Amino acid sequence: MAIQRILTHPGGAHKDEFLACSLLVAVHGVEIVRREPTPEDLADVTTAVVDVGGEHEPARNNFDHHQFPADSPPICALSLVLMHLGVYEDARSFCDWLEPAEWFDTRGPITTGKWLGVDRETMAKLNSPVDVTILRRFAKVSRLGPGDAIWEVMKFIGEDLLEYLRSLRARLDFLATHAEFWTVGEDEVLFLPRTEPLPEEPSAGIGRYLESIGKGTSVSALIYPDRRGSGYGLSRHNDDPRFDFTRIEPEADVHFAHARGFVAKTSAAEPERLRQLLAAARI
Repeated sequence: MAIQRILTHPGGAHKDEFLACSLLVAVHGVEIVRREPTPEDLADVTTAVVDVGGEHEPARNNFDHHQFPADSPPICALSLVLMHLGVYEDARSFCDWLEPAEWFDTRGPITTGKWLGVDRETMAKLNSPVDVTILRRFAKVSRLGPGDAIWEVMKFIGEDLLEYLRSLRARLDFLATHAEFWTVGEDEVLFLPRTEPLPEEPSAGIGRYLESIGKGTSVSALIYPDRRGSGYGLSRHNDDPRFDFTRIEPEADVHFAHARGFVAKTSAAEPERLRQLLAAARI
């Protein structure tokens, strides 16, 4: 049966249940009630019980983590909802903020700071009025539904997160199908040929793709279709110093080279010519 309401705990609010509820709002578009659950709530498959209730039973849409042993991995209610939606592994891979959020919610700020290698004061400096105000306003209400400002913001957040994960997965699959790896001198380079239709942002996701296949540090340069012309963009990967694209600025078919040397644009489209430009830019 479809979820008809989301129930989470009253009182102080945290990013954990706020984001977990945001995802469920994006999927189901239902109201949020903030109170302690009853046994009937936990048994009702049409009520998603989030971050409260002492039960993780996704078949009944119950997503609490507080009953887990103290030495269990840092898994929070947000983690459980992401798992339920089938996007947890991608979220752990591609949302750099997720693992620290899991640690913060399950281990607290001091232990999380030690894990990150920073002190608690440094972590506090990362807060902003965006975090404070939205969570404070969420904590002050007992019920939220369509038309309420915070509910609508939560829907946006959940939709954007799911769209990011699902579109990135599709993008990575596209790159796995089309990307080629060249060797220029002693360096490995990723080449993405032009396809039709051309993606809106041809270079999007390349860094994540390289990380996902274990080439995040071995590839030193990228070649990808220029979305503003018929040629290609050439850039360092992770600002690798082995390429300086100011070296090819005098070439007739190079119409832009950044003064800091990390990117250039060329009207060249033939692979052999692109290899020549890369070789010339190599230090």
